[in-house]
Amino acid sequence: MIVKRSVKEQFDQEGYYIMRQLYTEEEVEAFKTECVNIVKANDTGPSGVLVGMTLRSPLFKQATVKPELVEALREIIGGHIIFLSDKVVLKNAATDFGSPWHQDHPYWDGSHKFSVWIALDDAVKDNGCLRLVPGSHQQGTVSHDGEVADDLGFDNRIDRQYIAEEKIVDFEARRGDAVIFHDLLFHASYPNVSGKERWALITTYKDGTKEDPDYEWAGAAFVVCGG
Repeated sequence: MIVKRSVKEQFDQEGYYIMRQLYTEEEVEAFKTECVNIVKANDTGPSGVLVGMTLRSPLFKQATVKPELVEALREIIGGHIIFLSDKVVLKNAATDFGSPWHQDHPYWDGSHKFSVWIALDDAVKDNGCLRLVPGSHQQGTVSHDGEVADDLGFDNRIDRQYIAEEKIVDFEARRGDAVIFHDLLFHASYPNVSGKERWALITTYKDGTKEDPDYEWAGAAFVVCGG
């Protein structure tokens, strides 16, 4: 007999929780169109990342407080949730490299954070879908002194010796799919060799009961629930 695990059980064991078709086609189209307009007016730099989408448009607050998402976050984080920041990550013909293996926690330290990666385009291997190592968040923070031989903006890179190749899961997604993941989860992405766009919106949250420094990148922070 197959025993269905709760959201909390799945997240605690795997370090991530997938939500298929969390957003409708209409919602995703609106998010993508707004992202395109904002990116045209701002330089994303070589990494193809632009931080602070909610600061730039109120439309993105709708993505952060989607009721089904908030319910899943409540199960994972608890009753006091704070939204910190969001960003758009774009891959196209000009930004076609893959993200190296890393954990997010070294970028902010403090308490553990929880990010939601939202597909604004279909994501498959050829156009740079995410790669995840289930359960890797249980290893704690590992060394991020992997070789940095480029200027693509990823300063924290996990040495490949820590990556269990046989455990890697490719998260191929349809636009509107989302995955919530722990900031200690090992993750990366394939390069985009398809010539097609692969954009994603990433929103980040924290447990409001945990103490943290004031993050200068969290200018749009607000209480999602509790407090």
